Amino acid sequence: FKRVGEPNRTKFISRKGSYHGATMGAMALGGSHLYPKIDYEPLMPGVFHVPQPLPYRCEFGGQTPEECAELCANAVEEMIKFQDPETIGAVVAEPIASPPGCAVPGDNYWPRLREICDKYGCLLIADEVITGFGRTGKMFATEHWGVTPDMMTVAKGITSGYIPAGGCITRGEISDAFVGSPKAAFKHVITFGGHPVAAAAALKNIEIMENEGMVENSAKQGAYLLDGLKEMKDKYKMIGDVRGLGLFCGIEIVADRETKEYFPSEADLANRLTQGFAENGLLVRGGDRMNVAPPLCITSSEVDDLVTIMDKVFGEVSHALGV
Repeated sequence: FKRVGEPNRTKFISRKGSYHGATMGAMALGGSHLYPKIDYEPLMPGVFHVPQPLPYRCEFGGQTPEECAELCANAVEEMIKFQDPETIGAVVAEPIASPPGCAVPGDNYWPRLREICDKYGCLLIADEVITGFGRTGKMFATEHWGVTPDMMTVAKGITSGYIPAGGCITRGEISDAFVGSPKAAFKHVITFGGHPVAAAAALKNIEIMENEGMVENSAKQGAYLLDGLKEMKDKYKMIGDVRGLGLFCGIEIVADRETKEYFPSEADLANRLTQGFAENGLLVRGGDRMNVAPPLCITSSEVDDLVTIMDKVFGEVSHALGV
């Protein structure tokens, strides 16, 4: 914004229950209670958090995914107006937040964010580090809602984790601000950036994904997996909610479905689940809110195995906890 004559646009709007990284700026954007920011504060100033559009626990009491999405998007607009629209640089959001356990928003949320950002002249930044490269059944999660962000951060799936790699993709109008003269050049580079081996791994990974139809497989097997998890939810009272998009699914565990209260720490829920899964050949991190995200190449029979193991372990833990 300084390059285009709007130097006052220095503030960011992010969401509670989000994660954007562990460097000082990225940690300031994050809004998850799972990460002890207090150990590192004071962080970067000028970041303001609004509620996450998680239908199961909507802060505004929305009764449907769409109602929750509208209320949460309105909170973004209200925060922009409260802070002064001419000081807002960007709204930053994960298309589907990971820390709350795969928080899939209502279908109207992202189109509304796009509308709000266009109205007030700020950027819409999509953090696709977890959701990008096929994880949700589209190459990028924002495609589900027909939204094109101004900037997109990517990593993880770009190389399938074979080598660390990350990047930032922008609209041409943004990148154009950094060309034309030596003074305009983008100089924020790092020692381990631009690694040719990482670039080669990313290119080959994308080629394999396209040739083997892994994005399409994610959509197909993800729907099958979600159906299996929903059937499991019907069996066990401790499973309060299941949600997902593609091969990115979430399970929320509660002690009481009516109050949605979590189990107390002495129930040792996370260890019971994680250990039970591992003993049966499944690596899933257990806890109150679990993400289930198997490889994009998973087959239907492997989904069956996954659900069978989870069903067995949930049965054992449910019995042990008396629910």
